[in-house]
Amino acid sequence: MTIRVVVAEDQAAVRAGLVLILRSAGDIKVAGEAGDGEEAVRLARELRPDLVLMDVQMPRLDGVSATRQVVEEGLADVLVLTTFDLDEYVFGALRAGAAGFLLKNADAAELIEAVRTVARGEGLIAPAVTRRLIAEFAAPRPARTAPAPERAAAVASLTRREREVLGALGEGLSNAEIAERLGMAEATAKTHVSRLLGKLELRSRLQAAVLAQELGI
Repeated sequence: MTIRVVVAEDQAAVRAGLVLILRSAGDIKVAGEAGDGEEAVRLARELRPDLVLMDVQMPRLDGVSATRQVVEEGLADVLVLTTFDLDEYVFGALRAGAAGFLLKNADAAELIEAVRTVARGEGLIAPAVTRRLIAEFAAPRPARTAPAPERAAAVASLTRREREVLGALGEGLSNAEIAERLGMAEATAKTHVSRLLGKLELRSRLQAAVLAQELGI
């Protein structure tokens, strides 16, 4: 299967490098290039790619707002490029439903594998990065609010197996790792994750991981 990608990065030289790397992979096709968030959303609507590789800091429309539009309209999965300063851009992208995060200094092999991972529906890429993000985002803060009553009720209604899957997501495990831990086929683990996201009305595995951390599951 060919993975169709839109690359959204405002720095032309960086964008050209990303495109060159992705085109070196036989199973990845760069369907379009965007220099700002508005163009990224327009191309996602027009081309319906499998994935948008999205820089968070871009002109006209920032990557967080662009991610939110792409996800809410169901246009594509979004893999966010970040320097990982743990700033509001990163947290905003998480809330907007980004499927994964990739450091800008990642090498070519890591970039290609990240795209393949997200395209497979494995939102939690680069475990060390993701776990750090989850831990930081879920850290206690005076202003942090409890989950909405509707979501709390949905969590309370989870089966034992669903709670186990949610807990595994909270640890940043992939579908294969969840399957191994819980003694099931990888396809079954993927199905459990999809149902769990729907039940909890979450946009991404990463959001489920943060919720698990917040609830101590």
